[in-house]
Amino acid sequence: MLGDLFYNDGEERALSFQTIWGSGDFLELENESGTVVNQETAFQVNAIFSAVSLISDTISTLPVDSYIRLDGRRTSFRPRPTWVTQPDVDTTKEAFYGAVIVSMLLDGNAFIRVYSNRRGDINNLVVLNPLDVTIRRNGLGRVMYEVKNESRPVSADNMIHIPDVVRPGAIRGVSRVEALKEDFGLAIALRNYAARFFGAGATTQGIIEYPNKLTAEQAKNLQEGFDARHKGWKRSHRTGILSGGASYKPTSVGNDQAQFIDSRRMAVEDVARAFNVPPHLLGLPGTNTYASVEQNNLAWVIHCLRPIVQKLESAFSPLMSRYPGGETAFIKFNLDGLLRADINSRMSAYSTGLLSGFLTINDVRRLEDLQSIDDPSADTVRVPLANVNVAAATLKEETEKVDMAQRLIQVGFDPADVMDKLGLPAIDHTGLPSVQLQPTAQIDPEDPNSEYVVE
Repeated sequence: MLGDLFYNDGEERALSFQTIWGSGDFLELENESGTVVNQETAFQVNAIFSAVSLISDTISTLPVDSYIRLDGRRTSFRPRPTWVTQPDVDTTKEAFYGAVIVSMLLDGNAFIRVYSNRRGDINNLVVLNPLDVTIRRNGLGRVMYEVKNESRPVSADNMIHIPDVVRPGAIRGVSRVEALKEDFGLAIALRNYAARFFGAGATTQGIIEYPNKLTAEQAKNLQEGFDARHKGWKRSHRTGILSGGASYKPTSVGNDQAQFIDSRRMAVEDVARAFNVPPHLLGLPGTNTYASVEQNNLAWVIHCLRPIVQKLESAFSPLMSRYPGGETAFIKFNLDGLLRADINSRMSAYSTGLLSGFLTINDVRRLEDLQSIDDPSADTVRVPLANVNVAAATLKEETEKVDMAQRLIQVGFDPADVMDKLGLPAIDHTGLPSVQLQPTAQIDPEDPNSEYVVE
């Protein structure tokens, strides 16, 4: 096996845990806690299973669609490729993306085999077992993938590789299980200890001292008799009685003195840190960082989910270039549902958007999954302060000009000249003097100008 780990032609493969593991010659190596840590044993830890399933289930159930940017605006890309919502024809979208994320979180890499026809149209996408894939570079420096049970290497055009965390100069991602095997091994050791304690441990653990010599049969009978009364959790807390001068001396430390509960809690917190999951989502009480659920979800989305979603989008979006007009197209997961606030917060945000002029009535109704109003005013944005249609945004300015013209005319300025100076349109005058100069009751309706004739 070791002879195949190195290539001629300047191509070499590092001798690593992943290489030996992936080749099928797995070595069972114990860590400092005396446990064996690999993907199978790590996934048996409750906290690790919960963290991985929480992340994978949350992201895989998000809505996903294809888009394209035209003139700086994002619009839907249609017709939408079938693989966007059904990547693997033999399974569901949720199962496909869930397998991709599980592979990233445990192995540090996700490999998706791309099957296409001669025209380049994608027929199917299949998630591979990362242990069956080996990465190398050919003589031209291009990345090639050797897949188990495939006779020829797979090029990067027919393989999607999504690494989780990559060391400088490396191609393959770092496995969290391998990098944190001591922390995960401690969690496994604590779980095994608890299982043995409740399944086979005696509550009063120690040794029985007898003053005289015992034959092998007598010692066996004494041991079996004591274990028969005290071994196992169903027989715990029974009163022990010894005769013949025998004495019992405890040799173990109680769980409260050994801080067993705190150790198991710390193991869960270590797992939460490893996967960037808020501890309260793994069932640890009293670990909320923020007072509101909205802020907790926002922190989780920003620091845990968004980086993984971004990696998925960047990896799958290049496939859109295989379709006519899709050179600038991309796929996008919708995270809005995770950031959805309570109704009071949403109404306050919508009110701000309406008053600030960047949301319309129908925009708000669509965000709330309500039917749009069939009225042009519902699709018209409103300007700040006056909260009027944009088409009537000059109404306030014109109103102030009319007030100024009224005051100038009242003090004797020529109306036509005032209208021209203020930029207001000319308006036909009735010819009657202003009522501000002469009360209407004193004007002769038959000869209205008689009151102003200078004799």
